[in-house]
Amino acid sequence: MALTQLPIQDLLAENKEHACEGCGEEGVCVRIVSIAELPTRFGDFQIVAFENNKDGKDHIAIVRGDVTGAENVAVRLHSECLTGDALGSLRCDCRDQLEAALTAIGRLERGIVLYLRQEGRGIGLKNKIRAYALQDYGMDTVEANLALGFRDDERDYAVAAHMLASLKVKSIQLMTNNPRKINDLQRLGVNVAGRLPHILPANPHNEFYLRTKAEKSGHMFDLRDFKGKSHLQEQSDRPVVKGMTEKQVQALQD
Repeated sequence: MALTQLPIQDLLAENKEHACEGCGEEGVCVRIVSIAELPTRFGDFQIVAFENNKDGKDHIAIVRGDVTGAENVAVRLHSECLTGDALGSLRCDCRDQLEAALTAIGRLERGIVLYLRQEGRGIGLKNKIRAYALQDYGMDTVEANLALGFRDDERDYAVAAHMLASLKVKSIQLMTNNPRKINDLQRLGVNVAGRLPHILPANPHNEFYLRTKAEKSGHMFDLRDFKGKSHLQEQSDRPVVKGMTEKQVQALQD
């Protein structure tokens, strides 16, 4: 059962002039600006648009049922991935994860997918393509991000935490394999009551990427599920991508 019109109007009125000290170290404050019906191939949802004071990006919640005041709501945090979500890239598992989450939540009484505008683990689309180029020459996804001067994961979940608070969700069951998401949300005040594993089959193009997630980023995969395909360095010279600073280029040679 979806939100009734009364709670929708209440939420919109409450958020119209919303201002607070914010969430997280940067004091991120978000507010709901619009809610609309969203029938999809995965089920009937409502889409909730948010604006925030941090990055000017519009983040959305795809909501199934009435989640206001609810406990143990199934929630998936999904970071935007143009190459995967829209273009069907096989280099990652993003589209599979998004569709699986929408399918699962579409069968439940209530649930939420938060679609966060954090392309490329927070480094942006242009830099993600630069990281892809480095991976073409043998780096893994963590090494590529570090070579470009970023941390292995630049995402910040303060926006997500505030979005859940704005929707008045009391506690969640987080659909994730990433322990950092759980820890970050809990640190930001979200009541994470449990975890719902979200493991999907690998393909020959993303198997090394998923293994790297498990081995270097702590994702909760069973490595026995992977075939152990080797990822070979194709040339001895370290690749240089346009836009890298002299310091970053020098780091590749060291």
